Amino acid sequence: MKMIKSFYKIGMVCGLLTTLSCTDQLIEMNKNPNGSDPSTANPNMVLSTVLTETGRLIVNMGYQDMAGLMQHTQKDGWGGGHNSQEWGGSNDWSGYYSILRNNKFVYEKAVELEQPALQGVTMVMKSLLFGMIADLWGDAPYTQALQGDKGDLNYIFPSYDPQQQIYEGILAELETANSLLASTTTSNLGSADVYFQGNVLKWRRFANSLALRYYMRLAEKLPSVAKAGIEKIVSNPTQYPIITAVADDVTMAFPGNSNADSWPSNATYDNDSTNYRRIKMCDTFVRALLERDDPRIGVWANKVQIFLQVNPAFPPGTDRIADTVVNGENRKVRYLSPDKLTPTGTPIESVNQHPDYVGIPIKTSVPYNYNQNAGGVQAARNPHVSWVNTRFADAKSGIPARLLSAAEVNFILAEASAVYGWNAGDAETHYKNGIRASFQAWGLASAADAYLEHPNVVFDGTQEQIITQKWIASWTVATEAWMDWRRTGFPRLEGASFAPVVPVRFYYPLAERDRNNENLQSALKNLEQTQYSPFGEDGAVNSIWSKPWIIQGTGKPW
Repeated sequence: MKMIKSFYKIGMVCGLLTTLSCTDQLIEMNKNPNGSDPSTANPNMVLSTVLTETGRLIVNMGYQDMAGLMQHTQKDGWGGGHNSQEWGGSNDWSGYYSILRNNKFVYEKAVELEQPALQGVTMVMKSLLFGMIADLWGDAPYTQALQGDKGDLNYIFPSYDPQQQIYEGILAELETANSLLASTTTSNLGSADVYFQGNVLKWRRFANSLALRYYMRLAEKLPSVAKAGIEKIVSNPTQYPIITAVADDVTMAFPGNSNADSWPSNATYDNDSTNYRRIKMCDTFVRALLERDDPRIGVWANKVQIFLQVNPAFPPGTDRIADTVVNGENRKVRYLSPDKLTPTGTPIESVNQHPDYVGIPIKTSVPYNYNQNAGGVQAARNPHVSWVNTRFADAKSGIPARLLSAAEVNFILAEASAVYGWNAGDAETHYKNGIRASFQAWGLASAADAYLEHPNVVFDGTQEQIITQKWIASWTVATEAWMDWRRTGFPRLEGASFAPVVPVRFYYPLAERDRNNENLQSALKNLEQTQYSPFGEDGAVNSIWSKPWIIQGTGKPW
């Protein structure tokens, strides 16, 4: 009753005032003091969110489950999505579209405020994110996306654009972005630009290098388009500057002041350190590095805490740990007689006795027990396999998210020249520069020349060698390695235990079937079912083994 009387009194007061005055007061009262008014919001503040959220998204993908897919790492606890691609219909693109909505706001403000540099930056970010969506899912909402505020059902339930159209669209936008950025020398971005601190030239390099990525993506499907695009960029470095130096890499630093702004596996803000310690090196990657005597392994991985020695000459019942010296280092070794392997049914040849680096094989059914670990629980502290380097547990390690690098650009140009014969410069020089850039990025610049002389590294001009080196250099950015593998079939990877081959796409999100099913069903018709499609958890059509347009008819990757 008191509430009704209060409302009545308010109504009486408003009735004594002019209608306009009352309305103005109500509008003012209903403003959210903690929210931003789109009409007055500073676009730079929103841009910083676009950049940081994109950086986090990319490193979370490339260092987490995509690293498992591309066999850089394996998890020995709660690793179904990481090790075996048990994704179901959970692959969700809402995070991508949320960032894109914020980016659209910044773009519109840039046009309104006549800021060409900011406009160009948002077009680069739009191209990066939509390119990833097309890469990962195939057909997707593009031309009708991000317009739900118009209220038209066509925008609330957008149709899916063909994958080809999305690729062509982002390449056109990158061309425009480069022109806009070239029209000014000032950006007014200030500290909001967490990638380049407002350096317009570096944003141009980003735009054109991203275009190189997507022209190469089209190399098998639209070779004439890919050739023309790459040669156009390479032939005119003044009009189309690209990333050739590590100093120009697209990176984002992690301050490490809280869990929200730290490397995703940091243990500083994780009392149990589970996000760090359950990530172990993968046997596939470790062997590739050891075969090349690659010093980057020491930067990316820890040595085993206790290495194994199994010898038939040891007395039956031997199972002891002792200190020893290996290559001048004090190390611990566990001595085992073969009979101690019997309870697990493990043959001697299946025990990895490397004294330094041991990875978990991808088909290991119980990864936390691998290599004679007695832990028996998920994410056990297995001392007989290599954990990722301790620096990845340090919130203030200084490791950045790396979105696009000089290493990637050089490998693209090496492949364009050596494999396809396009005018992209000297292939061997680009190949070597790609390796040197990776070494420099990880603090090993002085070791690159010796590595380039290794028999397994000396340039041979093959696509397999170039892409394998690119895969190695993609540590922490394995999503891009997946796209290269899908296009080329390199490096040669076995599938996980429950399927014979590595998948080629994400499942469409469950939410799309609930809210936009008609358009989803149209998109599914453009997927090519394969003999592996029925292995999926979400039907034979929307399968992670159904081929999207980009690889249909290419015979790749399998």
